[in-house]
Amino acid sequence: MSEDRGHKKKLIRELIDELHGGLSAEEARDRFEREIGTISSSEIAEIEQSLIDDGMAPEEIQKFCNVHALLFESALKGTKDPLQEVSSAHPIHLFQLENRELEKLTGALRELLAESTAEDLESTKARITEILDEMSAIERHYARKEQILFPYLEKYGFMGPTKVMWGKDDEVRVLLKEARAGIADVDSIEQLKTLEADALTSLLDEAEGMVQKEEDILFPTSLEKLQTEDWADVLRQSDEVGYAFIDPPAEISSLMESLKHAVTEEAFLRDGAVSFPSGSLLPDELMGILNALPVELTFVGPDDKVRYFSEGRDRIFVRTRAIIGREVKNCHPPGSVHLVEKIVDDFKSGQRDDAEFWLEIGGRFIHIEFVALRDAHGEYMGTLEIAGDVTHLRNLQGERRLLDDSPGG
Repeated sequence: MSEDRGHKKKLIRELIDELHGGLSAEEARDRFEREIGTISSSEIAEIEQSLIDDGMAPEEIQKFCNVHALLFESALKGTKDPLQEVSSAHPIHLFQLENRELEKLTGALRELLAESTAEDLESTKARITEILDEMSAIERHYARKEQILFPYLEKYGFMGPTKVMWGKDDEVRVLLKEARAGIADVDSIEQLKTLEADALTSLLDEAEGMVQKEEDILFPTSLEKLQTEDWADVLRQSDEVGYAFIDPPAEISSLMESLKHAVTEEAFLRDGAVSFPSGSLLPDELMGILNALPVELTFVGPDDKVRYFSEGRDRIFVRTRAIIGREVKNCHPPGSVHLVEKIVDDFKSGQRDDAEFWLEIGGRFIHIEFVALRDAHGEYMGTLEIAGDVTHLRNLQGERRLLDDSPGG
């Protein structure tokens, strides 16, 4: 790190410590501007990463993340804006479009709260509920950021900043959940004002603050670090997750078609491992995963013969290795053979892609699903039977968010 970079890092650490001690954000910003002046978005991310590498907990930076944004706001205004240079089909531009729509919702909610009265409480409550419901689509925006963009940044060494921002995303999620639950219980203007003070204002501040953090720090840093091929992958995977508040531009469809034809989504063997588009596994690892699944899998090939079944710990149906190569119709009782044959025939003809059943066996509730497997061209490859004992799942209630330390928990 250069001497100048080291000075900036030292000052930012001092400011964080002083903010802990009660220094106001305005005083911190004045000192920042006086001693540092301008700083690039990539420098902010790198210093943040460096502080975490030095042992500062991401939660500490997260706690003061809004203050950081305030400190950096004026400094960033004097720097070049790389966001203006992206095309309308670029993933960053799509993130920005979503942010503009989110700002419309937060602006509308702020205006609604400012004008609310006891006389129009019911209509105000209904409109707030509607806005909060619409805002819930932000989950897709955050999911694309956390599950697609962050991993690429982390490949280039930016791990700390992504953890900090993910924590702030979770704060927005919690506030949105509280606001949506709270508005349902509002019966008076006083209760609405209480909800505004306890949750709604914080939600708006945090959601709008995240927009600023993304556009001042995250997006410029991403544009600087990621390569063209990375952005192609981000775009393709974004299509799988979906978008918030917007319909992607028309040119996205043609781009996606080009990407799908350019990338072969096939599994193959390499260096003793099975390589998938989503990763690679050694044969022993693959077998372990299949046997650890809480369901039984049986695969019947296109010739109607059993090719494979998983061997999990808790079995529902009797499966012996003697059935490998056996015709599937001979693996079922005579009374149900016609049903199995009907399913397979429909799969082969393309009339259906799945069939679902459930039954009770010895006090256990069993769910069975047959799924047609098809290749990239839609050609039938075989039938997968998935059977699971869902008795335990049917009995679950409420939530469990903490680890149960009891044996088997």
